[in-house]
Amino acid sequence: MLEGYRPRGEVEEADVSRIRDLLGSADDPFSREIPLHVTGSAVIVHDGRVLLRWHERQQAWLQVGGHGDPGETDPLAIALREGREETGLSDLTPRGDLLHAVIVPVPAKGAEPAHEHADLRYVLATARPEEARPEKPTAPLKWLALDEAIDAVSEDNLRETLRRVPERL
Repeated sequence: MLEGYRPRGEVEEADVSRIRDLLGSADDPFSREIPLHVTGSAVIVHDGRVLLRWHERQQAWLQVGGHGDPGETDPLAIALREGREETGLSDLTPRGDLLHAVIVPVPAKGAEPAHEHADLRYVLATARPEEARPEKPTAPLKWLALDEAIDAVSEDNLRETLRRVPERL
């Protein structure tokens, strides 16, 4: 899953090391039952713009993505499925391979304890941006120029992901 992937910088090197340890030790590294588990996400692009989704739990504009369904073991396939579900875009196509590997802390909510996502991030392209529709009213979508998107997000790790997007345009 991370074969050939080269982390950039000390923070990503540490994250990738932990993700590799997870992949080598967990029976199911995608299981939500373990405190660190793999997720797949993506920045959706069209004509130099990126699509962000409001995430109610984090109260922030983020990329699309999330957990694998039972039996899913391909983070790119997870990112594609989640991207389609969260945006209604049916024509999403990958732009290259893994863009960024990040461990993201997730706060506790209700009965769910705090945990971490080993988030594997990709770039997906659409030719039909006008067809983007939020999956629910509390998760609006917003197309932004790349520099506007970098300013709109609150997480440094997502800013770094967005800074890498031009490599795939």
